Amino acid sequence: MKFLQLLLSNLLRNRRRTILTLSSIAVSLFLVATLRTVLTELQSSAETPESALRLVVRHRVSFATFLPIAYRTKIAQVEGVKAVIATMWFGGVYKDPQNFFPQFAVNTDQFFVINADMRMPESQKQAFLSDRTGAIAGDNLAQRFGWKVGDRIHLQGAIFRFDPELTLRGIYSGGYDGGSSLYFHWEYFDEGINNRGFTIMYTILARSAAEVPAIAERVDNLFRNSTAPTKTETEKAFVLSFLSLVGNVRLLITMISSGVIFMIVLVAANTMAMSIRERSREIGIMKALGFRKLHILALLVGESALLALSGSLIGALGARAVFSRVKISSITAGFVHSFYVTGGTVLLCAGIGIFVGVVAAGFPAWQAARKRVADALREIT
Repeated sequence: MKFLQLLLSNLLRNRRRTILTLSSIAVSLFLVATLRTVLTELQSSAETPESALRLVVRHRVSFATFLPIAYRTKIAQVEGVKAVIATMWFGGVYKDPQNFFPQFAVNTDQFFVINADMRMPESQKQAFLSDRTGAIAGDNLAQRFGWKVGDRIHLQGAIFRFDPELTLRGIYSGGYDGGSSLYFHWEYFDEGINNRGFTIMYTILARSAAEVPAIAERVDNLFRNSTAPTKTETEKAFVLSFLSLVGNVRLLITMISSGVIFMIVLVAANTMAMSIRERSREIGIMKALGFRKLHILALLVGESALLALSGSLIGALGARAVFSRVKISSITAGFVHSFYVTGGTVLLCAGIGIFVGVVAAGFPAWQAARKRVADALREIT
């Protein structure tokens, strides 16, 4: 207990320096926690019984290469397939190009069979299915633009020369996208672009999770020698493949985090070196009073580790508190559905804090602990 009191007393002897060092570590670990959470959220998808049964079929060459709409009938006949729909990325503009959000034209006849994890009133489902120009939007997206059921939504085609005039027939919650997308009828889209008969991908619902790998292989084998070969993967794998288009995000975040941690070590090392140098004579007196080398080393390293640990916890828990109150789906236009700093991330930041504290104080503390009493007392502070 006396050792702890001495450690805390030394830690608070220069409060300005302690506060500044603590703040720099907290801000740095806030950034590390944020980057770690970005990576976690981008690489995760909604894990529900329905999502485990969904597969996505796209062109083997590229995400931007179209597939014939005639593939739907053939895919529906593959053993293990319960339902299949065409899904077309529209990419239109709503009022302003900055108002980006996911927009899809879909086959509606089996849409709610495949997306059973979407929750909305049955009356709204039927209104959407019966209206050729109807649309449904996620609750987060509707809240973002203040949409209500019955509102008219005009989209300007950015990829296609077609400007849909839609009527919002329902607002859903849940789903793999966290309620951040807009869906309308594929038939209306196809007619608007003069019946070209193509789509960007198909979404499949498997009869059981055990059949998912076999279905992927069967579908790809079916079109292997065609002019438009396919790549079939689970919904989660598809999301990760799409993420890879922006580059090696994991490597980028790891490099940035490593740079941040290296800078923390430099800051903490400089602080501890100054603190230990100022207390050289004091350390000599402690050794003269009977403190052993191990006691001195533990005291100095413990002081640094406690300081770094406190800063890291403030940064990580601060990030957790801040992001729990932020509507991240609206900010990222639905690209990131949630942003929660997990307990694992907090523990990782705590571990980084302890590592930084030990590394930063290790060498100067070892030098101070091994210094002879006479040499330490001769130091001018």
